[in-house]
Amino acid sequence: MIPLPPSTRIYLACGATDMRKGFDGLAVLVQQVLEQSPHSGALFAFRGKRGDLIKLLWFDGQGMCLFSKRMDRGKFVWPVTKTGKVSLTSAQLSMLLEGIDWRRPERTAVPLLAG
Repeated sequence: MIPLPPSTRIYLACGATDMRKGFDGLAVLVQQVLEQSPHSGALFAFRGKRGDLIKLLWFDGQGMCLFSKRMDRGKFVWPVTKTGKVSLTSAQLSMLLEGIDWRRPERTAVPLLAG
């Protein structure tokens, strides 16, 4: 997992992104589509059309970082909307990167009595 500071904001870019884009192309999308600054320290996630590739853009204070992950099997769970952005917690990002449905995680039953 990426060592993000606890206060880091995390945004998903809804819809499909052209995965040929690199640092500069994704930074322009952050500015124009998400209306955020790519140098704000927030992490921005983009998913390709097929759904098996994700790219994360993050400014760590020294420079831009670009991480990518391709699923061998399955797809990354993504919002259904075509445009806009969705904010995530770091726990939801962790589930997303593991291929877990971060929107409806299964919770285990809490015991009613101790012992």
